[in-house]
Amino acid sequence: MAIFKYKALDANKRRIEGLIKGVNESEIANILRDKGMSIISLRKKSEEKKMIDFLTILNRIKPKDLVVFSRQFAVMISANVALVQSLRVIVNQTENLILKMVISEIADEVDGGLRLSEALAKRPKIFSDFYINVIKSGETSGKLDEILNYLADEMEKDYDLTAKIKGAMIYPLFIVFGLVAVGIVMMIFVVPKLTSILTEAGTELPLATKILITTSNILSNYWWLLVIILIAGIFGFRFYTKTPVGKRQFDFLMLRLPIFGKLLQRIYLVRFTRSMNTLIVGGVTITKSLRIVAEVVGNEIYKDLIIKTSEEVEDGNSISSVFVDSDEIPKMVSQMMSIGEKTGKLDVILAKITDFYTREIKNVVANLMTLIEPIVMVVMGIAVGIMVAAIILPMYDMASKF
Repeated sequence: MAIFKYKALDANKRRIEGLIKGVNESEIANILRDKGMSIISLRKKSEEKKMIDFLTILNRIKPKDLVVFSRQFAVMISANVALVQSLRVIVNQTENLILKMVISEIADEVDGGLRLSEALAKRPKIFSDFYINVIKSGETSGKLDEILNYLADEMEKDYDLTAKIKGAMIYPLFIVFGLVAVGIVMMIFVVPKLTSILTEAGTELPLATKILITTSNILSNYWWLLVIILIAGIFGFRFYTKTPVGKRQFDFLMLRLPIFGKLLQRIYLVRFTRSMNTLIVGGVTITKSLRIVAEVVGNEIYKDLIIKTSEEVEDGNSISSVFVDSDEIPKMVSQMMSIGEKTGKLDVILAKITDFYTREIKNVVANLMTLIEPIVMVVMGIAVGIMVAAIILPMYDMASKF
C-alpha cells in the first residue's frame, strides 16, 4: 500500500485536499469517484518528496522564512484557530515555494492523525531538534499557543541580532572587495603601460617599483594560474573545515582572533543561553536541553563544553561545574547559572544573561563600525600612496638627470 496526496472537488464544487492509502492511482481514482469527487491532481508521496528535494536546490528555506512561519503560526493558534486550519491558512500566505509545499504536507499529515512534532521531525533538514523539541513540549503541556509565541519571539530576536551583525559587515567588506578589484585592474591594465617607460630606460629602480612591476607581470601573465590556485584553496579550505579536526581547529582560531574573537564568544554565549532558556521554559529537561543546544551553538569548542556539562549533570553534578574551569566561559556566566540552579530560577537567569550579552554584542558591533571605516580609509590611502610613489619617484629621478 502506498500513500497518495489528492486534490479534488466535491459534489458542491468545493476544493478538497488530503491523503489516502491505496495500491495504485487507478484504485485511488475509483475510490474518489465513488465518493462523488472530481479529481484535480493525484500524486504518490514519494514522487512529491523527490520534487521537493529537487526544488530545494533551487529555492532554499532561509531563517527569515521560518521566523515568519513561526510568528504566523503562533498568532493563528493564539486566536484559537484549529491546528490544521491554521497550517492551511499559512500555506496561502507563504511566499517560499518549498516551505509552502512542506507546510501543506504537514497539514495533511496532522489531519491524518499525526502529531505536529512528529510531522516536523520527518523533515530534519528544515526543522532542527531544537525547534521540534520546543513544539513537542508545548503539545505535552497543552500550552502550544504560549510555547509558539515564546519560540517566535526568541527566533525573531536571534534573527534580528544575526541580521544586524551581517548588515554591519557589509560596508567594510564592500570597500575591501572594491579596493582589491580596482587594484587588480590597475595592475593588469594600467601599471604595465606606466612601468614600461621605466624598464626601457634601463635605470636602477627602487625596491617598491621592482615589487610593483613583478606583481603586475604575475597578474598579467599568470592570472589563470592564480584563479586555479584560489578556487583550489577555497575548496580545500571548505573540505578541511568540514572534517572533525579541521572544524575544531578553525573554531579555536576564530575565538582567538583579535577583536572579532571576543565578539564571536559573545555570539556563541547568546546562542547557548537563548536556546537553553527557550527549551527550559518549554518544559524540556536540563540534560536533554544541553544535548540539543550542543548541536545548535555552532562552535566545536563550545559544543564539547556543553556535552561535558550534560554528562556532569547526568552524574548529579552542578550545571556550572565544567563552565567554571573553562577560559571560553566568563566567570559571571558560570556563577549566575549556579545561582539560578540553586534557586530554581535557571530560566530567569539565562534570560538575563542573554539580554546582557545581546547588548554587549550590539555595542561591540557599533564600535567596530566606527573603528573599521577610518581603518579602511587609512589602508586604502597607504596602498594608493605606495603605488603612486613606486611609479612617480623613478620618473622624477629619471627626469632630473636630463
